[in-house]
Amino acid sequence: MKGRLPGGLFRPLPWAAIVALAVLALGADYAFGKATMVITYAIAGLGVVIVVGLAGQIALGQAALVALGAYTQAVLVQRGIAPVLALPAAVLAGLLGGALASLPARRLGGLYFGMSTLAFALIVEEGLARWESVTHGAAGMAVGAFGVLGWRAESTLAQALVSLAALALALLVCARLLASRHGRAWRAVRDDEVAAAACGVAPAAAKMQAFMVGGALSGLAGALYAHWIGFISPEQFGLVFSFELLMLAFIGGARHLGGALWGALVIVAIPQVIALLRDQLPGEWARAAGLELVLFGAVIVAVVLLRPAGIAGAGSR
Repeated sequence: MKGRLPGGLFRPLPWAAIVALAVLALGADYAFGKATMVITYAIAGLGVVIVVGLAGQIALGQAALVALGAYTQAVLVQRGIAPVLALPAAVLAGLLGGALASLPARRLGGLYFGMSTLAFALIVEEGLARWESVTHGAAGMAVGAFGVLGWRAESTLAQALVSLAALALALLVCARLLASRHGRAWRAVRDDEVAAAACGVAPAAAKMQAFMVGGALSGLAGALYAHWIGFISPEQFGLVFSFELLMLAFIGGARHLGGALWGALVIVAIPQVIALLRDQLPGEWARAAGLELVLFGAVIVAVVLLRPAGIAGAGSR
């Protein structure tokens, strides 16, 4: 990765074909709604790709950074601040959360550091649930549509376009970072931390920078997620969400920026496709409990076996 935008990601034909098929099969409104969620997940997934795939760190609590962005956006919007002006604050909240989550990396490594990120996620989730005067606790918060200068993204097409613009900007920033000395430092720490330190790279600083960038991306995704869902509560950002984001990165290709979008497509769209196909199965199979999980697991196993480096990874098994 030399900082170039992943070419395969931006070939218009395959993505146009996917969108066209989704619109024909599901209807425009439903398809654009799902496209919005795929793109939003992809923005959060970019944060995991930076931290896990490119900096080589174990991050088990990325959902907490998404939650910080979502709640910052929701609280500021409820207090009368325009959504577009609240967005930088949500990104900053995720960035600061990433910096805080990375602090144990100065003394811990490997699985022990991963467990510290898991503890950080649990603390954030519990704090959001307990701080009722601001977050409304388990009752949750309603969030209106995203808007700019009087225009509001109330249709699913408008939401998809706003998310697509945010994803394009995030990919551009990430590609530039990877081409810079920061990106080279992340890859050096990932490949050999001792050798990187011998070459003048400060591993602790590089890890913190990666977490800060990953947190900023997660904060952006959280802010958009709050607007698109329209309601947020602490349990939405639990460990299951963190594991979904981690799985997203590995399925798509943790060492490739394009892997975030491919992984998001699998995580968000495949369960919907399976649910639709379930109705076409014979009676006993259609009524079988947990069939969606079994089929989804089979898809994930197939991807891991056939594309060990992820869908966006070079070559196959």
